[in-house]
Amino acid sequence: MQQQKIKISQAVIWVSSLFLGILSSIPQLASHDFNLKEAIVNSAITSAFSVIMWYLNIYMLNRNSGKRRQNISYSRLMIVLAFGMVVMFGLAWIQQLILSHINFGPTMLMIEVRGILINLVCYMFLTLLQNNYAGQQVQLELEKVKSDNLGAQYELLKQQVNPHFLFNSLNTLKSMVETHDLESVDFIMKLSDFYRFTLESRKLDLITVHEEMNILDSYLFLQKARFGEGITFTNELNNEVLKTLIPPFTLQLLVENCIKHNIVSQSKPLHIKIYNSEDKIIIENPIQHKMIPEDSLGVGLNNVNMRYKHLLEKEIDILDDQKIFQIKLPFIHEYNHY
Repeated sequence: MQQQKIKISQAVIWVSSLFLGILSSIPQLASHDFNLKEAIVNSAITSAFSVIMWYLNIYMLNRNSGKRRQNISYSRLMIVLAFGMVVMFGLAWIQQLILSHINFGPTMLMIEVRGILINLVCYMFLTLLQNNYAGQQVQLELEKVKSDNLGAQYELLKQQVNPHFLFNSLNTLKSMVETHDLESVDFIMKLSDFYRFTLESRKLDLITVHEEMNILDSYLFLQKARFGEGITFTNELNNEVLKTLIPPFTLQLLVENCIKHNIVSQSKPLHIKIYNSEDKIIIENPIQHKMIPEDSLGVGLNNVNMRYKHLLEKEIDILDDQKIFQIKLPFIHEYNHY
């Protein structure tokens, strides 16, 4: 991971340097033998040193920003301090030329100590800032990896939506053709529509409930061609609900799940009902257990639940009182996940 390069506002550099320069002259302002010239020179020297140290530290930290480092590089700190002492010595010499009456020895010691402190403050501030940038970058990369992972998982979920009843439908069609069933052409058209819906919807995260009902109608036509009057379906969704959104093939998967796990016969029809209540779409059917239950991995319900968790961070409600089986789907009015 490449560390973020440090960027400091020019205003921050220059204003802070001027502030340090003024701050360094406060002791002189409080003294009885105040000298305006000495205060101005002292402030200018301190401000100039501060500006130089700002740019030096920024350069040193950015020069190796592509490498992983510990929080504080002591070798780099020593280089910066050594260079700062040289710069401060030069500035102190300039000050001595301007203010020749000042004793250079004690003044030099005071200026060097001040320079070391300023240098340390700049270095520590910039190091903390760089570490903060690096931490933010790591967090952003983790969030991106998490988002990419969720996106990949969701794409896998959408791939599972492809219907599993193709072979049954083809067998039903074969029987209809062999018996010269007059609805064979309609069956072929509905089967074609259903797979056209599959191709058109596979790249979409959401479609309207109205579009989903068109998919479900085609699916139910195919199933009724297979089971006849063994399936009855009641739709009580109002127009407002039809305008809401839903993951493609959600209702088809749930109806397929009903047919798969219950007895479907002319003598004992399976009644499937869909309606809305309390901001939820509800699909229910009476439980008609098969004598020999089919093996199930729970892919249908799990698929629907995982897609709702991904899109809304909500789960579907599943109610089973051994008489009625219900699935409750939360309304989706808008989608701003990406």
